[in-house]
Amino acid sequence: MNAEFRLPDLGEGLTEAEVVQWLVAPGDTVALNQTLAEVETAKAIVELPSPYAGTVSTLHADAGETVAVGAPLIEFDVEGEDEPVVPDEAGEKAQPNLVGYGAAPSSTGRPARRARRAGSSSAAADTAVLEAAPHDASPSVNTETVIERPRSTPPVRAHAKRLGIDLVLVAAEVGDCLITRNDVDAYAERVGAAFSAAVAPAAESETAPASPAGLFAAAGDAPRETRIPIRGVRKHTAAAMVQSAFTAPHVTVFHTVDVTAMMDLLATLREDRSLSEHRIGPLAVIAKAVCLALGRAPGLNARWDEAAGEIVQHHYVDLGIAAATDRGLIVPNIRGAERMNLVDLSGALKSLAETARSGRTSPAELAGGTFSISNIGVFGVEAGTPILPPGQSGILAVGAVRRQPWEYRGEIALRQVMTLSLSFDHRLVDGAEGARFLKDVADILAEPGRAMLFS
Repeated sequence: MNAEFRLPDLGEGLTEAEVVQWLVAPGDTVALNQTLAEVETAKAIVELPSPYAGTVSTLHADAGETVAVGAPLIEFDVEGEDEPVVPDEAGEKAQPNLVGYGAAPSSTGRPARRARRAGSSSAAADTAVLEAAPHDASPSVNTETVIERPRSTPPVRAHAKRLGIDLVLVAAEVGDCLITRNDVDAYAERVGAAFSAAVAPAAESETAPASPAGLFAAAGDAPRETRIPIRGVRKHTAAAMVQSAFTAPHVTVFHTVDVTAMMDLLATLREDRSLSEHRIGPLAVIAKAVCLALGRAPGLNARWDEAAGEIVQHHYVDLGIAAATDRGLIVPNIRGAERMNLVDLSGALKSLAETARSGRTSPAELAGGTFSISNIGVFGVEAGTPILPPGQSGILAVGAVRRQPWEYRGEIALRQVMTLSLSFDHRLVDGAEGARFLKDVADILAEPGRAMLFS
């Protein structure tokens, strides 16, 4: 029988996902729970397992396309006769009873490709819409007209992307037909994109010039600008940061501390053979200091519930760690960080970093979080003014450890110092509480033995 699999509900209110790559093709035989594809949501790359064992018959989306939750994704031929449709209470066809496998289809037939409205938010995210192009680049188009996504093959889309050509504009000229490479080249020539030959793959012509190194190139060798669709993690992060910046009144305070004693402690731990399997670094010590200091600063481990008119104080620490990845900034969490020792925190940080770099951080690992740390020191930066993750009242930016002359026991000595930058929500935290928290963290880093004074 024929079985259709629709894009599942991936949680956290996500309404769509982009197909990163297919791991199967029409005609392939797949097993139950075999990974079919990787899709990128606004938060993470997720692997989709197969709900059926059978043969792939149809892929409803190409790599790079954005699919709405509940929209058809793939079809299978599975053993057995077609089963009668058993409608649910809403009169819709029942789906496999698998957790997270999304909305039921709205009809029993194969739906047509979802129409898109030019100028809508979804079209803007996927195609860098018409208003972004020069007015003389194409004939006038009614932006209220409902249009289909331009029909083309992946190589043609890749070619258009290299040239900086929007296929929506090409479709406006060629009409409702499959867009070819020649169509793209003709459009590029018409609007004066004489650089097309220079950016074509070298394999297409033995005389093709080499791509210029670096961001800038000689005049005429490459397009003057590159347009990158705003989607995925970058789109989600931008919306979250704007929401936070214009909702929570930010205050940032700074404190520079002598961390020579902390660095000496880490050197001692590295020489301990019983800890040889663990790489305990400065960030683990800072994370432990933050967890201890939060016990004395409840306002910094809380959130503002506008709807309920309440301040919610957390009696646990889900510690967010800002991670810069190729896909943008993400903030996965270490759950229950307040219960962990240095070895546990070190292991959690290592696992978190490896998962983030590989793009496998799950939406669940990005949800929540009660306080965050941003390690800007890895980039050689000394201080900054971090923006609060939405729903949190505090974030600590950790600067680079640097050696410099410093007053020590009444004399000038060469010491290792670090600048801490704390941003907090002034609705929940006043200046005194923020300053006390920052001083507590600094005192533990300056004299790690002071951690014994915290309960």
